[in-house]
Amino acid sequence: MNRPKWLIEEPADIYHAQRNKYLSSHQLIDFMKCPYLHYKKRQGLITEKESTSYLIGRAAHTRILEGSAAFALDFAVDGPTNPTTGKPYGSLTKKFAEWKAKQNKPVLTLEQADLIDQMASGVALNDIAVELLSWGLAEGVVRTQYCEVLSQIRIDWLHPEKGIVDLKTCDDLTWFEADARRYRYHNQMAFYQAVLNKEVGELVPVHIIAVEKKEPFRCGVWRVSNDCLTTARQENEAAIGRLISCLHHNQWPTGYEQIRLLDSFF
Repeated sequence: MNRPKWLIEEPADIYHAQRNKYLSSHQLIDFMKCPYLHYKKRQGLITEKESTSYLIGRAAHTRILEGSAAFALDFAVDGPTNPTTGKPYGSLTKKFAEWKAKQNKPVLTLEQADLIDQMASGVALNDIAVELLSWGLAEGVVRTQYCEVLSQIRIDWLHPEKGIVDLKTCDDLTWFEADARRYRYHNQMAFYQAVLNKEVGELVPVHIIAVEKKEPFRCGVWRVSNDCLTTARQENEAAIGRLISCLHHNQWPTGYEQIRLLDSFF
């Protein structure tokens, strides 16, 4: 698949550095949860540290979507070896910490790298996931104006026929659909679809591939329904309208300014 001019290829850190100029799906979802949270993050008043779970998820994206060569280029694995035992130093040792400080990229332990390999194998065992990822482009960036707001998206995988393919990692595939509602994946995917529509002139299909981070590393594929995306798009656009109003008046409520009624514990 040839890369169209509007699909930008750039490193993740450059994409995230544009967060003060462009609205992203994560920023919009933060706003939907709490306008004040959105404001504090955009002002740099909240510092978010990269958790181990996020690091593994990011590394899994690179390994599964871009391949082992890109994974080796972007992540350091293993660490120094103890000459006495012939085994790698533990991740909590001083030697490992010194080695890690010299690396110019994120570091993974052997156990974490093995976990990511098993997740990649889990995806490879799902024929539908393999088909979706057999043709297309990884980590493409689109920037445009959506609802009068400069917006950006970074698509995990763009298939020329199947549309947007998003890769998620999860603890237990049994509860993935509940997780999807909790983390508002429908709003994220609707935002991607709508922003992409500004460039391609159509609302492309949306699929989600989810793979477990533990045995048996099951992988499942979901297509997000048109009705779900339509409802989520309406929610997104209403939220962007409120965001524009907050920006105009420089007022950022928490959403809990009024008394609420708690009348049932069931």
